[in-house]
Parts: sequence; C-alpha cells; structure tokens
Amino acid sequence: MDSESGARGPDPNGGEGPYSTAINSGGAFEGGGCGSTAVLPSRYESQKRRDWKTFLQYLKQHKPPLTLTQCSGAHVIEFLKYLDQFGKTKVHVTGCPYFGQPNPPEPCACPLKQAWGSLDALMGRLRAAYEENGGRLESNPFGAKAVRIYLREVREGRAKARGIPYEKKKRKRSTGAAFTVSMTGGVSSTSDVGGGVGSVDGNF
Repeated sequence: MDSESGARGPDPNGGEGPYSTAINSGGAFEGGGCGSTAVLPSRYESQKRRDWKTFLQYLKQHKPPLTLTQCSGAHVIEFLKYLDQFGKTKVHVTGCPYFGQPNPPEPCACPLKQAWGSLDALMGRLRAAYEENGGRLESNPFGAKAVRIYLREVREGRAKARGIPYEKKKRKRSTGAAFTVSMTGGVSSTSDVGGGVGSVDGNF
C-alpha cells in the first residue's frame, strides 16, 4: 500500500484532519445513545454531506471567494487538482525508471496523488448533493463536459504511469428484473445516478 502524503491543509470538517479525511474516509454517522430512535443516514449519505461541506468551505476560502452560482466546471477541476496534495496513490512521472511498472522494487520520489476512483466517486456524490441543495441539473458544474474529460485523462494517465491497465466492465443487457432493481436503488449503475460509490477503485 502506498504511504500517505504528509501534506496537510485547512480542514473544514471540524479540525479532525486534512481534506483527505472528507474525501477518502467512509466513516459512519455517529448517532446518539443506545436509546436513540432516530434513523441514522447511510454511510453514503454521511459521506456526501461531508464532501458537500468541504466543497463549500473550499469556495469560501478561494481567492477571490466564490459563491455556488459562480462555480463552473473549471473551478471543479481546480478543486480536484488541489486535492491531489492529500492523495495516497503513487503516480510515477515520465522520467522515473519505474514509470509503467505496477510493482516497483524500491521507493522513488514521484508524487502521491488522489486515486482516479476516489475522484470519480467524489464527483458522483457532489453532483447529487448539488441538485439536492437546489441546483439545476442543466447547470450542475460537477457534471460538466470539461470535468468528465479531465477525469478520463486522469484515469488514462495514471493507469499508464502505474502500469495498471484500465478495463471497463461490460454492462449486462437490461432485463425486467434488473430494471426493477435499478429503479429501487440497486447497485448496478450507481455512477449514473450520481452515487459514484460503485466506481471507487484504489488502483489508479
């Protein structure tokens, strides 16, 4: 497993750690005591709330500060690049002797970055959170074409640098049963509905 980067930054999530706490962790929601009858949010919902809070804090600390209505796909890409400093995945640069090797024999000085799967899943959660907080589908910056292109370039570039080919999973033909499962919150196409949970892949 790759070692964790020592870089840290301001944490808008209560001072418990760097931005990577909000992006990479999947901690469950902490509820009340044993006698509590409140329905706890799922792990996905808890993570989505933390991610949304993190992004809003990022906009507030941006120079100059940005409002959500001013946010574009370019700002989202800027945010994704910012998060790389908190990554844990070794990405070999072109001049590294271990470029393209999945299992290098010894450590190198190449940077640690966010895994592609983590960024892809993050965009799914933020895309859903944006619309749940009043944003319109057609103006959702997390679903912008530029963001999709950037994520594709990250996936291909990091797969090449790490020597781990990306193989897209073939989708099974839709059947009546599968359609019913999907419409009731199934797990077959989470990335299409903004979840992104099913697409997490730490190999990139």
